[in-house]
Amino acid sequence: MKKITTLLALSLVSVTLLLAGCNTFRGVGQDVQKVGEKIENAAKK
Repeated sequence: MKKITTLLALSLVSVTLLLAGCNTFRGVGQDVQKVGEKIENAAKK
């Protein structure tokens, strides 16, 4: 029973970290996209 509880706890922690990482990468992608748009607009001027 102790092994199952430990495995479940580790699984929950792993999923939580994975989801947090996805949000972080998504945010970085949006930031890079905005910077690219500003550079593109500056180049057009």
